[in-house]
Amino acid sequence: PVLDTEDAWLSVEGPVSIVELALEQKRIHYPLVEHQFVLCTVLYAIMRLSLKGVKPLSLFDSKGKNAFFKDLTSIQLLPSGDMDPNVLSIRQQFLLKVVTAAVQTLCSSQKDREVSEEEYFPFEKGKNWPTLAADLAQYLQISEDLVRRHYVCELYSYGMDHLGEE
Repeated sequence: PVLDTEDAWLSVEGPVSIVELALEQKRIHYPLVEHQFVLCTVLYAIMRLSLKGVKPLSLFDSKGKNAFFKDLTSIQLLPSGDMDPNVLSIRQQFLLKVVTAAVQTLCSSQKDREVSEEEYFPFEKGKNWPTLAADLAQYLQISEDLVRRHYVCELYSYGMDHLGEE
């Protein structure tokens, strides 16, 4: 982009402007940022829902693991469409654990004190963990319908039939 400046600014001395610094930055490789986002979301779900026995890096193949430790401006080989069935199975189990833990947390908090999900997770207003798991399924190459069906089954199993019907 061309930046026009007034004549008065041409004689100013001092550090380089923030606009010029921003323009000099290398462009990021967006798929690599998405890949990092998936890892951050996985880690946050593990922490927030207190999931035990989950190894976050086991959800990624060797290309995916190597991409985490590269500069965001570099073009990296990311996992292709063909995935190892074992990795897909681990991913599926993880997403189902997220849904189960979210429903269990919601149901136990409502039974204890009749508390809404927003009150139980005060910093996460509007965050619906089962929906987040379904969205994450797209990135992890797992069927969204499988996650949604598991969510409905969990709602019915915890006696929240009115939510399951929705």
